[in-house]
Amino acid sequence: MPTTTEYPTIKLFNTMARAVEVFTPIKRGQVGIYSCGPTVYHDVHIGNMRAFIFADILRRTFDYADYKVTQVMNITDVGHLTDDANDGEDKMIVAMRREGMDAWDIAKKYTDTFLKHCRLLNIHRPDYMPHATDHIPEQITMIKHLEEKGYTYKTSDGIYFDTSKLKDYGHLARLDIEGLKAGERVDMGEKRNITDFALWKFSPTDSKRDMEWASPWGVGFPGWHIECSAMAGRYLGDHFDIHTGGIDLIPVHHSNEIAQSECANDCRFVNYWMHTAFLNLKGGLKMSKSSGDFLTLDSIIARDIDPLAFRYLCLMCHYRMGMDFDWEGLKAAATGYRRLVDRVQTLARDVDIALVTLGGYAQEYIAKIDADLFDDLNTSKVLAHIWTLLDDSKLTSAEKSALVARYDAVLQLELLTHEKQEIVVPTEVQELIKAREEARKARDFNQADELRNKIVHLGYNLKDTNGKTEVIKL
Repeated sequence: MPTTTEYPTIKLFNTMARAVEVFTPIKRGQVGIYSCGPTVYHDVHIGNMRAFIFADILRRTFDYADYKVTQVMNITDVGHLTDDANDGEDKMIVAMRREGMDAWDIAKKYTDTFLKHCRLLNIHRPDYMPHATDHIPEQITMIKHLEEKGYTYKTSDGIYFDTSKLKDYGHLARLDIEGLKAGERVDMGEKRNITDFALWKFSPTDSKRDMEWASPWGVGFPGWHIECSAMAGRYLGDHFDIHTGGIDLIPVHHSNEIAQSECANDCRFVNYWMHTAFLNLKGGLKMSKSSGDFLTLDSIIARDIDPLAFRYLCLMCHYRMGMDFDWEGLKAAATGYRRLVDRVQTLARDVDIALVTLGGYAQEYIAKIDADLFDDLNTSKVLAHIWTLLDDSKLTSAEKSALVARYDAVLQLELLTHEKQEIVVPTEVQELIKAREEARKARDFNQADELRNKIVHLGYNLKDTNGKTEVIKL
């Protein structure tokens, strides 16, 4: 960790500026980060988990740079409508019909699963993980402030924010408001403008919801966007450093957060907006919980693939680059990850990291790796440096181990501590392995190679070392 009083220069891509900028904290040596969290009406898919891995790397990079970090990630358990803008039903209501459970149990079920997946991926639990349903008073207070300042209007189904009151609404997304108006083909109902959004929705008069609250405007529930603004303000203040999320949140959710927060608080909301690109299914299909086209971490575990192999796969690609997911690519990443763990653990077997002194040549590696890590979190280059230093004969095994440990504090791949998963080898593969051994003893190497190819075709490989054969799952 840096020990001087001077903090390193960290450069981040700011979506608002569409450029990489040098990070300047609001308070020296401190950073406040708000990361848009999951909507717990369904399992969180691996595309979302990629965004949470990025937020974790961001947080750990500032930890490594010796900043005091305060990270907040919300749990959206009410108010997110089936149309991510303003319309449709609350997604929790849809989940209730799907599973025959009440909204509170739905929220608990999928929150617990999300936290389990975070643990399996070594995602640091944020300092605060507020639930939207626990912060209704703060949301009502913010809506009242907006109402007092003339930014709201009432319709038969709720209280809406009037985006026409802002000259620069949608600047984060570079929205073409006039173009949206010209291309509008849907029924806006009672909305005055296409970009207006709900702050508070009224409950149906003919039924009672599981999640509803009294308010100055009537019984109902908050809109999705107001929740994040209220919770961010509660834990980080009206103006803070960094806000993260997926690129899909830019045009609606994050644009609306900016509008309502800055109008309510009369100050800038966030200095740096950071967004993760999509992880798509093979063929470019966007993962979507609503459509059902998605994979979860449990899908990966069911195939006996280490969850940290998925983290490794994500770190091999820059967070702003789109990723196309397929099983072959993940299996290749899993093989690379296992090889990296094996190499590191073999080197570090008899090393006490705490006693290692890094020489001048090792310090050169630190300078190079820090430069790439602090250059918009280039984890793929950090991994490349780690592979390179493992082959560098000018470094001792102790130095290599210490350097890996230093950066694994950020990468969190457990390179020095990860335990190998026990491989369950099917009977068919065991018989082929036995036949291959017999062919090798008989020096029939052509037959041995053919049997090995059959083993590989079944999803396994063999590593022959010092007279022993290790089975590797592909």
